[in-house]
Amino acid sequence: MARLAWCVGSTLRYALIVEYDGTRYSGFQYQKNAKTVQEEIETAIARFTGETVRIKAAGRTDAGVHATGQVVTFDSEAGHPTEVVVRALNSHLPDDIAVKEAHRVADTFDPRRCATARTYVYTIDCGDTRSPNRRRTTFYLGRTLDVGRMIAAAAEFKGVHDFARFSGPLERPDASTIREILAIDIRQDAETVRIEVTGNAFLPHQVRRMAGALLDVGLGKLTIQDVQGLFTGPVAGVVARALPPQGLCLVSVQYENLQKSGKLSEGK
Repeated sequence: MARLAWCVGSTLRYALIVEYDGTRYSGFQYQKNAKTVQEEIETAIARFTGETVRIKAAGRTDAGVHATGQVVTFDSEAGHPTEVVVRALNSHLPDDIAVKEAHRVADTFDPRRCATARTYVYTIDCGDTRSPNRRRTTFYLGRTLDVGRMIAAAAEFKGVHDFARFSGPLERPDASTIREILAIDIRQDAETVRIEVTGNAFLPHQVRRMAGALLDVGLGKLTIQDVQGLFTGPVAGVVARALPPQGLCLVSVQYENLQKSGKLSEGK
């Protein structure tokens, strides 16, 4: 019988850096009667350690969203070396989820509450023809964007703002919608445009709605003044449109105390 790791004896807390293709999943967080990344990782841990655990994650990515630097923690009595944890969990995980690193951390470490910043990238495919090899990880637009206008508009997002009009449904109606964008960068190569956003925390769908507003600027549908109006207009007004989930990826989560030792800094 599996044992509850937090109920008996001395335990160790492990932090994992996890990469996954979110295409097949109904998001990261456990849902009844739905396939989730959380359930797959917890099942792999149970098979490896014989313990029933509940993992915690830095971010609860939506259905279809990917990650290269998700951070997950779990407690275990087994005491395995971190390199063994990586190999063993990967042997039990499906091909679209992989543990990249494992670290032992303090039992007070919480991957969400201790995070100082998170970085997401949204990728838009602007090629003349769609790419089957990129279809799971990009949003296919098939049109040229005015990246210079997008870069100018992106500056409006930096700093502390009320992102109510960039938010999806909130768990609590009275929850704060004030967030800080620490950095935003837009890069273009031959066929794709990448929007990289770093913030202290994010609202549901916030990055996808920010990307939607910037895309509309690049298409000439919105002006910089229109973007400014999304912060100053009535909350009940029109919200920025959310781009499809497959173009979004959580690439890294930053932690002030752990970053100094080079740990848990995957992704950027």
